[in-house]
Amino acid sequence: MAEPGRGIDRWERYCQAAEGFTEYWYPAMASPKLGSKPQAVRIAGRDMVMVRSGGRAYALEDVCPHRRIPLSEGRCEFEHTISCVYHGWTFDLRSGALVAALTDGPDSPIVGKVSVRRFPVEERAGLVWVWTGDGEPVPVEDDIPEELLRADAIIVPLLRKVEGNWRYATENGFDESHGKFLHRTAWWVFFKRMSGWNVTEIVRSPDGKWLTRAQMEVHADDDYPGLGRWPRFNLFQRRAKSVAQGSNKHPVSVRLPGTLRVVQPDSADWTHYEWYVPATRNTYRYLVLAVTWGGALKRALFHLRYWTYILWVHHYGFNNQDLRVVKLMPDTHPERLFRPDVSITAWRRMCEEEARRLPPKTTGTIPAAAE
Repeated sequence: MAEPGRGIDRWERYCQAAEGFTEYWYPAMASPKLGSKPQAVRIAGRDMVMVRSGGRAYALEDVCPHRRIPLSEGRCEFEHTISCVYHGWTFDLRSGALVAALTDGPDSPIVGKVSVRRFPVEERAGLVWVWTGDGEPVPVEDDIPEELLRADAIIVPLLRKVEGNWRYATENGFDESHGKFLHRTAWWVFFKRMSGWNVTEIVRSPDGKWLTRAQMEVHADDDYPGLGRWPRFNLFQRRAKSVAQGSNKHPVSVRLPGTLRVVQPDSADWTHYEWYVPATRNTYRYLVLAVTWGGALKRALFHLRYWTYILWVHHYGFNNQDLRVVKLMPDTHPERLFRPDVSITAWRRMCEEEARRLPPKTTGTIPAAAE
């Protein structure tokens, strides 16, 4: 439990990651959303321009070294290049090197002397992934839940740019108790019997990548001295057999660099994922996925379910409640945690101790003297 009057600053490394941990792959957008028109994207404090050329996705630092105009304002005059809108400085998307200064002629002496940073890009699971780190990229598969890479995965994404800090968004997603109060008014749970309070432990997945909330005790409702019984259930909830939002049939898990997984209970047969992609200290890119697995018929039926009610009732109605409270939390603040916040402190500890660091620079060794 945090000390009185202390907040996130007690977790030094976590506090420093206000704009994210850089040595990771982050999802930038759904693959179909990236075309030949350059797009400005900010991830983990890095401003980049993303564009598709020759069928491939690319990302460069979003600045022309000439007069610091964003390259995302430019256009692609030639395949595998992007030209600055101001004077036509043209950069190779594959290397970041300046290959032409169009308004200075074909023999411009500045060519070959200037470059911009290139960010590694991969496409998996219908998403465009960008490596934001300064170290050698790990395989992109290391940062993607393996079940999303299955050939039969049916993935429906929704990406929004929202206010708040990515750390508090992640904490909210993995938070043990907020769902039992904040979301009790959501239409998504109108027919579900949510518990009032639980006794929770945090456990590790066998591969060590995920933290999962394990419910040791589930209390549907209870008597509060001097107040009465809470929560109160509507007619449909009283008849519900399962205890959603409060059982191990509805596991909620989190992993680095900020990914949430919520297996939907009972016969729902789909899984909800969230990525909290840091942009600035006060904004993040909120990517949610509705995922199931199966063949063509399953795909058609799931898309029908998604566009009929999952998108509107869950990804907007239910999740909008989360977005509202995350936006209200200041960047740093004193806090006084309570028993259910074991989920938050476990996540912070994982970030503090296990988030990837930039590998130390090697300076080489001095050869031993010949004998």
